[in-house]
This record gives sequence, structure tokens and C-alpha cells, in this order.
Amino acid sequence: MALDQLVFALLGAYVLLFCGVRLAHLLMMLSPRVWYPLPENFLTSMGKWAVITGGSDGIGKAYAQELARCGLNVVIISRSKEKLDRAAREIELNTKAKVIAIAADFTEDDIYRGIKENIEGLDIGILVNNVGILPTQIPCRLLETANLEKKMNQVINCNIKAMVKMCHIILPGMVERGRGIILNVSSGIAKVPCPTYALYAATKAFVERFSQGLLAEYKSSGILIQTVCPFGVSTAMTGHQKPDMITFTAEGFVRNSLMYLKAGEQTYGSVRHAILGWVVQAIPTWVLRSEAFHRHFQEYVKTRVNS
Repeated sequence: MALDQLVFALLGAYVLLFCGVRLAHLLMMLSPRVWYPLPENFLTSMGKWAVITGGSDGIGKAYAQELARCGLNVVIISRSKEKLDRAAREIELNTKAKVIAIAADFTEDDIYRGIKENIEGLDIGILVNNVGILPTQIPCRLLETANLEKKMNQVINCNIKAMVKMCHIILPGMVERGRGIILNVSSGIAKVPCPTYALYAATKAFVERFSQGLLAEYKSSGILIQTVCPFGVSTAMTGHQKPDMITFTAEGFVRNSLMYLKAGEQTYGSVRHAILGWVVQAIPTWVLRSEAFHRHFQEYVKTRVNS
């Protein structure tokens, strides 16, 4: 066989293998209870408490509600005491869980001593690092961001530092007990270059890489660490977009994502978002970097937020 024929044959085999792996993964995601079964008491076997950052609203609140329904007590941490108290009452009313609400602004630096003191001695089995902010709701170029210096510090503190610090506080107890789950919420847009959301996407890419490294370090200690990478979820941060085929309610997304706890180090949390992730990653980088794409993406977000 000529060299060029061999190259094309190997390339064809690689493409077939790649497509076959993707198809198998999709089929497995369609039946998570078959391929990724969880014992009935799996979550409660990790510990008595779950800690959720950004737990007063959106995805964080949905995680707190769902984990409480599964039998865990929950600690919810967020900036607004009013929202926290309202969420705590709702969770306690609808479940048998105990709720500890801690008001803390993750955009600030000096909040972690108080958090650590409030959760000292708890048997924490699950940590959900969910808190995060956008520099601007409508995407724009970096230098067009209002109060850029302030926003840079806030976004880095909230999206990166908060996750690392919460792991630093809670991971030692998990290692000592030899069990635990850490879910770090990233974003589907972290998979590709994302002009006009450059700062936000970069912080979410950090979440994924940090989680992969941490899993390699502590998997042997019995710790499950997973990155969750949603696309559209209807929350305050996304302008409460109307749910549709690719936009979940926070509650619907969380219920789906928890079914994939044993699906590997990273999950999109749903079949629909997994397919969207594969499509997005197949788009040539030059398209994502083009001015036309920037304009269309901005208009799309404006339309979704205002609809």
C-alpha cells in the first residue's frame, strides 16, 4: 500500500473510531441509571452535610433543594441574607433537612475565616462550588466593560478564588474520612475561545483544569471530583431566559446532572447540552473569533435576556 493510501486509511479509521466513541457516549447518557447507577444511599453515605456556594438562588439553590430531598442537611452560602433566609425557610418547609445559612460576599477577600468557623465540626460529604458572576450580562469586549478594574477583581475572586478556598477548607475533612464529593460548576463556553466573554470563559476554563488536577491528586483518597459544564440554564445571571430545548430550569438541570455523578471527571449535565457541546467544539476557531460571530452572539444574548 502506498504511503498516501495508508495515511488516508488511518485517518478514516480514526474518524470512525472518534464518531463511534461519541455515539457510544451519547447512548450511555440516554440511560444514566443503566450505565451510571447510584446506590439509593450514595449521597448520604458521603456525610451528613452538603455545602453549596451561591446557594440562595438559581443552580445553587436547586442543588441545595435536591440534596436536602435526598436526605442531607445543607449549608447555603451567598451574599444576600434576605435571599438566604427565604431559601432556608423554603428548604426546611419542603424537606426534613437542617439548613445553615451563611451570608458572605465571594467577591471580597476576607470572608473565609467566618465561613470556616460556621462549618467547623460538620460531617461534610458534598461540596458544590457553584458561585459565579459575569462581568457583564450582555457580552462585550474587555475594554468596553464598565468599571473594569473592579469587575476583574470581583470575577476572579468569585469564579476562581472562592472555589480554591472552599476546597482548601473542606477537602482536608473529606480526605481524613476517606469519602466525599466535590462538584465544581464551570460552563459550556469554557470549551472554546469565547470573545466578548473572554474573562468569564477563562475563569471557567480554570475551574475545569483545576478540578482535573485535584481529582488526580485525591481520587485515591476516595474523593469524587467532577466539573459540571452547563450551557443554557434559566437563572438571574442569564436574565431568567425562557426554558426551551437547550435552556433548562435550574431544578431540571440539577436533577439531570446528579444522575451523571459517576460519568467521569466532567459532565455537561444533560444529553442536550452534551450534543450542543460537541457542536460548539466542532466550529472552526476562526469562526468563533470573527467579528460577524461577535455581533450575532451579542444580539442572540440580548434577545434571549429580553424575551
